[in-house]
Amino acid sequence: MHMADALVSPVVAGTMYACSAVAAGYSLKKIQREDINHKIPVMGVLGAFVFATQMINFTIPGTGSSGHLTGGMMLSAILGPEAGFLTMIAILLIQCLMFADGGILAMGCNVWNMGFYGCFVGGYLIWNAFMRGGITKSRIVWASLLGCVLSLLLGAFSVTLETLASGITELPFTTFVSFMLPIHLVIGLVEGVITASVLLFILNTRPSLLQGYEASGNQRKMMGVMKVSAILGACALVIAGLFSWFASSNPDGLEWSLEKVTGSTELEAEGSLHQWAESAQENMALLPDYGFSGSESNLGTTVSGVLGAALVLLLSVAICLLIKRVKHEPHQ
Repeated sequence: MHMADALVSPVVAGTMYACSAVAAGYSLKKIQREDINHKIPVMGVLGAFVFATQMINFTIPGTGSSGHLTGGMMLSAILGPEAGFLTMIAILLIQCLMFADGGILAMGCNVWNMGFYGCFVGGYLIWNAFMRGGITKSRIVWASLLGCVLSLLLGAFSVTLETLASGITELPFTTFVSFMLPIHLVIGLVEGVITASVLLFILNTRPSLLQGYEASGNQRKMMGVMKVSAILGACALVIAGLFSWFASSNPDGLEWSLEKVTGSTELEAEGSLHQWAESAQENMALLPDYGFSGSESNLGTTVSGVLGAALVLLLSVAICLLIKRVKHEPHQ
């Protein structure tokens, strides 16, 4: 659901940057009150894991479309909504600048549509509501399904509102939304299953990582945090470096909806600001479309996956370390 710059006007882009910045500021302020030492390795590894899984587009049978994990709810169920949201920003930033996935002007929209709803609606409202009486396997499954579906639908609906407010006449609101919502409902269900599977793995190996978990008196010996992180990190490398070869080539839910309405998966951007953003992204993106420029080699996909996952890990850890440094600096 990464929006391109052509889908948003400068005014809408600026507004969504402001909304996302407010949410990021709130998240930073909230995290400064926490002891985040135990979150540093997990935040980095989970960020890399979600980046890797986003490279795997799965086919939606009978539609000619595909979808991919967004990961906001998964991150928030483990890290909390604030740390999850900041991790999503790190993922989307690397995708935008390194791989030209999502426009620079549309970055605020993408952070809001893919990060805010997943982290604060799915990962905060839905997760907390379901886990109020204690964490169980069935509650994890139902919370994951409902949270992911609701988050995806809200994100898809926001895309249609943003294009409407931007005056994109090629995308009539009623027609566009009639394609966006059904396809993202299906994608949300698949994401819910994937999210539930990962969270059930956490429940069986290190349940204390889950938000709201309270240990019982008779607790069997569990894996250490570093061991769980190592397993997820290894999965991220395998997914990004190898499984990404087999990702569906079908257009994702947004591109598919665009094609159904306009006959093309892309729209042409107009205006000097859009041209500047396009030029800047072309200059910064070392591996556009997750591959070597002008080549469809699997090696380019592998390099992109491994490098991107590593950069997300480093950026997520850097955010944590910066928060720690600011937190412990003496106030003047």
